[in-house]
Amino acid sequence: MFKSAGARFLIVGILALLMNIPMLMVSEVIDDRSDYSRRTIRSVGAEWGGAQLVSGPVLVVPVQGPVSRLETQETTDPEAGTTRSKTIEVIEIKSKSPVYVMPGRYDATLHTVAQERRRGLFNVAVYTADLGIDFDYPLSGVAAALTEGEELLWDQSYLQVSLISNKALRGAATLVVDGQSKSLEPMANPDTQMGGIRGAIGDPRGVTSYRLDLGFNGAGTVQITPVGRTTNVSFTSDWPHPSFMGSYLPDDYTVVEDGSGARWSIPHLARNLPQVSRSDHQSAARDASFGVRFFQPNDFYQKAYRAARYGILFIALTFLTVMLIEMRSTKRAHPVQYILIGLAQAIFVLLMVAYAEQIGFALAYVVSAVATIGLLVLYGFVGLKLGRRTWVLGLLLVVLYGLLYLILRSADYALLAGATLAFAALGGTMIATRNEDWSGSDKPRMPWHRKTQLQSQDSSDV
Repeated sequence: MFKSAGARFLIVGILALLMNIPMLMVSEVIDDRSDYSRRTIRSVGAEWGGAQLVSGPVLVVPVQGPVSRLETQETTDPEAGTTRSKTIEVIEIKSKSPVYVMPGRYDATLHTVAQERRRGLFNVAVYTADLGIDFDYPLSGVAAALTEGEELLWDQSYLQVSLISNKALRGAATLVVDGQSKSLEPMANPDTQMGGIRGAIGDPRGVTSYRLDLGFNGAGTVQITPVGRTTNVSFTSDWPHPSFMGSYLPDDYTVVEDGSGARWSIPHLARNLPQVSRSDHQSAARDASFGVRFFQPNDFYQKAYRAARYGILFIALTFLTVMLIEMRSTKRAHPVQYILIGLAQAIFVLLMVAYAEQIGFALAYVVSAVATIGLLVLYGFVGLKLGRRTWVLGLLLVVLYGLLYLILRSADYALLAGATLAFAALGGTMIATRNEDWSGSDKPRMPWHRKTQLQSQDSSDV
């Protein structure tokens, strides 16, 4: 079937490309398992409290003022027996859009305690959070937001804090105004489908300090909006894998084995939010939010998917090694044997995922790699009749699967390692086959040093 070394090389190359088909099927299985994992994580996270975003507190001062409307009146002339219509302007005092005041000073401390909840095969990172905010409100510019005839209802002022969902609130939720506790009530905004809380505070003029404490559950992320004229947020957690996210990265942070911390300082010029407004800028505030994602680094589904992507490279290198070994022997490997070798390496990825769901990635990789290498070495010795050259195949497989493990463990260097390995394999092949007659017969070529000796003898005979 193989009439020349070149033909063998081309056929083996085509077989390696065809191995993309089982690798794609393996990738689909991994995607399905990964989607199932994400659905489970979202379900558990939503039951625990879900992703959390805290926006506020914002001071809301109700406003009343004159509202004009046109009213049609009909008058009847009894003598003439006619009716006439007249339109008049009626002015009423009604409630108008309130004034929203952002805090001047906004100093927040956020502490989270993370834990892992398990459902079936999957672990979900959730947290409990304690948020404390010290703030105040400069009221000097509030009157400028009014139009002629409008009046501020200072005694009806209240604070509001927007949340993703009230069901996440746990433990303490207290508001202290100049040392006096104020009651808090749930609030819902049907326009945004968000929840929140509000607390009546009375006349805020003369108030010097506010303190809000919230305890809540969450999962996945926790974010805060920079509503203060000067926003300072300090974050601490026992979770060692934070991923900082949002519109602002922290000014400084620390990450150690038993926890993490970060600090943000955001001036009002860095956010697109007015200090005093007649509109509720909750959407703009959410767009400017920042916070932390409770990141689970490099989970085994990511590793398995990357292994499937690099699988074709490792299959091609194994095919190339077998071809180079059997080029020096009289027995040639059949294409079916190459396909069996490729399928064994494709199934390796499935084995790794299946065992990783039960015993963890590292041990699953070792078990799957040992089983696959053992199977291929045994097949090389018994099926391909490689003899002592089987150890060359075994050594290459050990090196390949060792490199693959390093690639999977470090996502940052995966491309560098894969590209270097491919280049080294190509260079090694070019050197190993530098004297090969690609278009000649199947007989092994005479080694170059032996050919040189014969040419020297012919020259001396002449």
